[in-house]
Amino acid sequence: MTRNTAREIAAHLAYELSFTDLPVTEFLDEKLSQSHFEELSGECEIYQELPNAKQDQYIRRLVSGVAEHAAELDAYIEKYAKGWRFERISLVASAVMRVAMFEILYMPDVPNGAAINEAVEIAKKYETPEVSRFINGILGSFLREEIKE
Repeated sequence: MTRNTAREIAAHLAYELSFTDLPVTEFLDEKLSQSHFEELSGECEIYQELPNAKQDQYIRRLVSGVAEHAAELDAYIEKYAKGWRFERISLVASAVMRVAMFEILYMPDVPNGAAINEAVEIAKKYETPEVSRFINGILGSFLREEIKE
């Protein structure tokens, strides 16, 4: 499994956080289990291989961070989604942006460009080209305005 695949799984799980009341650790234990991956492997290619220890740690860090910093990340999305109310943004798009923004803000080992490029590539798989461009624009504005390199 590549880091790109681990990031995509993290985006899936960040999306699913919207639909659970489970504590994040319990949620991740369930979703990153062998049985869950076996259950999904026939439906989605990225679940055909269980993450190794390093990938599992990366996914857990991302999803836990997104859960912990959700209000902050959502405020950034709302700030840079000019002319859009947050409620109008799809849950998939917001999950993808939360993951990228968390990486940019809290994971210095991930290059900012990689976080944005991967977010756009993930969005292309699940959203329309317009939404992918929207995500790219929001993340680009966020990076230029909030991260002083």
